[in-house]
Amino acid sequence: MNENLFKNVEAKTNVKKEDILNLARMVQMEDLNKEENLRKLIKDVATMANRDLSKEKEDRLVQAIQNNNAFQIKK
Repeated sequence: MNENLFKNVEAKTNVKKEDILNLARMVQMEDLNKEENLRKLIKDVATMANRDLSKEKEDRLVQAIQNNNAFQIKK
């Protein structure tokens, strides 16, 4: 992968290349049709991005992803 891409992402988000690659591996290995796995992924991403994640927001993300409406998530 392009090292400049990772450097740009890290500079903007403070998320390291290793964390991104670990996340990608997890996505490939886990069955995200299982709600438990999907919730873990959402929580891990929020933690990596240093973002607060309320239960309500987590629920909305899970529902949107499961319904293939991920682009319709409202803040």
